[in-house]
Amino acid sequence: MKTKLIVTLFLALSAIGFSQKKEIKEAAKALKSGQLDVASDALKAAEGLIEGADVKLKSQFYFIKGQVLASSAGDSLEKLEGAANVYAKVIEIEKAEGVSKFTQGASQKLVALRQSLVEKAIKDQDAGDYKAAEKKLYLSYITNKEDVVYLYYAAGNAINGKDYDTALKHYEELQRLGYDGVKEEFIATKKETGAVEVFGSKQLRDISVKTGEYIKPESRMTESKKGEIAKNIALIYVNQGKNQEAIAAIENAKSENPNDSSLMQAEADLYYKLGDIAKYKEIMEKIVANDPENPDLIYNLGVSASRLGNNDQALDYYKKALEIKPDYVSAQINIAALILGRETKVVDEMNALGTSSADNKRYEELKKERTNIYTTAVPYLEGALKTNPDNIDAIRTLMNIFYQLDDPKADIMKNKLKALEGGN
Repeated sequence: MKTKLIVTLFLALSAIGFSQKKEIKEAAKALKSGQLDVASDALKAAEGLIEGADVKLKSQFYFIKGQVLASSAGDSLEKLEGAANVYAKVIEIEKAEGVSKFTQGASQKLVALRQSLVEKAIKDQDAGDYKAAEKKLYLSYITNKEDVVYLYYAAGNAINGKDYDTALKHYEELQRLGYDGVKEEFIATKKETGAVEVFGSKQLRDISVKTGEYIKPESRMTESKKGEIAKNIALIYVNQGKNQEAIAAIENAKSENPNDSSLMQAEADLYYKLGDIAKYKEIMEKIVANDPENPDLIYNLGVSASRLGNNDQALDYYKKALEIKPDYVSAQINIAALILGRETKVVDEMNALGTSSADNKRYEELKKERTNIYTTAVPYLEGALKTNPDNIDAIRTLMNIFYQLDDPKADIMKNKLKALEGGN
């Protein structure tokens, strides 16, 4: 009786295995002909007992299931995630058993799926649909957590979409993973222009150099993104009204990288956002001490000095930035604004004068001082227009100054302003 029972059970299992093979074969055939519903139904019929099947049958089942899910997914991220998971399961099953019947195919399908997600995310991003881009990029990350860069891009899109809770979650995960985004770049200088260009790979760079169009092949490491991540976490906390958490986030990041200039900049930006301009200026001075030839840093010090009411110091910083970068438009505009700001005091005094001979004499002195203010500001505004000829604020200000000075260039500025504003 025992023998007969064993034989009966064996025959029953064989029948089940045969049935599964038949259904999986039907699913494969339907998939090939594009009959996704038929393929899906066949897979459902085989699914109940698939875990007890042999490794070849099991991995084939999941490989076909992944293709059915991916092919019928459309815009369904749930189905795409399901497809990615079953492709990964194929690889996992075969790796455990030391076989590779469907591993290569599953790996290729998984790479193609993730590439498609990234391409669609780029289109979403270009269209301003940051929420959709974030979801696709995050799915690209969770389907292969070795590519942490997609989590970083997902966080950026969440920020752009003002989904700060999601962005915070992604950035905190990036911190837990110790992500810094540092990678090697392959660069060369274009002989014709002298511009340094980045290439997608060392091989592409080397080929370009061999053509003779490029020289000076080099490699360099990109800057760490830890400071940017810490800064964004802090600014999200500020946005949420959690100022202490924001400060703690920066301090935590600094404990690991105390000399990281990007973290120092993030801390300075945080205090600027909180309105503590004195603290901002203090930190910025430390940053400038480490990079004294950086015009942007010096310009920012000028902005903070101006906000603190120290216009003389602000002027010094702007002029120093111009020494390093002579065509720095923002510095030129701000210098002109500070110079013209002196006019208010002069005009107020002029208006307060009486009609005595002493007052008339003082009036003439103030008139000359006012003219001197105008003539001192003009070169900076004209310098700004050389770099940015369509700067409407600079054109309008110059027009008004030239009218005050009875300079015929006033009409030139007026016509230019009309052209830029559509004749209004």
